[in-house]
Amino acid sequence: MQRSSGRFPQDNFPVINLHRDSYVPYYQQIANQIRHFVKSNQEGLVGRPFWSEGEVAEQLSISKMTVRQAFQILRGEGLLVIEKGRRPIIGSGRAGKNFQELRSFTEEMLRRGMTASSKILAMHVCEPDLESTRALKLKRNQKVFCIERLRFADSRIVGLETTSLPYHFFQGIEKHDLEKGSLYSIIEGYYGISLNWSEEELQAIAANEKEAKLLQVRRGFPLFCMRRTVYDNRGTPIEHGVSLFRGDRYSATVVSRRKPPRGTSRET
Repeated sequence: MQRSSGRFPQDNFPVINLHRDSYVPYYQQIANQIRHFVKSNQEGLVGRPFWSEGEVAEQLSISKMTVRQAFQILRGEGLLVIEKGRRPIIGSGRAGKNFQELRSFTEEMLRRGMTASSKILAMHVCEPDLESTRALKLKRNQKVFCIERLRFADSRIVGLETTSLPYHFFQGIEKHDLEKGSLYSIIEGYYGISLNWSEEELQAIAANEKEAKLLQVRRGFPLFCMRRTVYDNRGTPIEHGVSLFRGDRYSATVVSRRKPPRGTSRET
């Protein structure tokens, strides 16, 4: 027979029940119940402060370490935003990216069952910076078409992207609807260029003042930075972009397979 203890409602937050005789670890029980509550009531909760580890631990008469395990699971899913010295904030969950396949942002969100949209902040032909020049292997005096867009998943701001395209490949691209349409669909469907593979570099950075304002976070907020160069089927660099994603609304998945050392078989 299961027993429940440590029940505590507060400000319309969930009543958390610990089943002391269950085989499910306490931290998993806590994470499961908070996850269900947040996902069921997300629209009215996102951005609200949540209980601290100490408050949950005290009310349930368990260790803070157990609560911390639960909070870290929810943090990884983007359902709790946790920063040192601050009360946890309820998040909206994360839009994810799988690095096994080359997909546009629109395609990736569609695959996740989310609706992608964009807002163009800037769009013009310009002189490339040094990073874009090197990535796109541009010659002297060759220009790029630069697009700066805010990215949304289910109408929530997810990231800020700056994309550079060699303009000699894409003259007239400014006439296309780059706010509603997929850039990759235009590249492949209209310009007939087959995109094949990409190189990506990932790092964590802190939002500067401009980035924080656009992404609606505070200055110094953790961002997921991705630099990407996309190549066609001939190995020609076609696109170079820098994407800054909110750390509370975006995640990346990488699948790695171990290759057996030389001279050994898979069975050993």
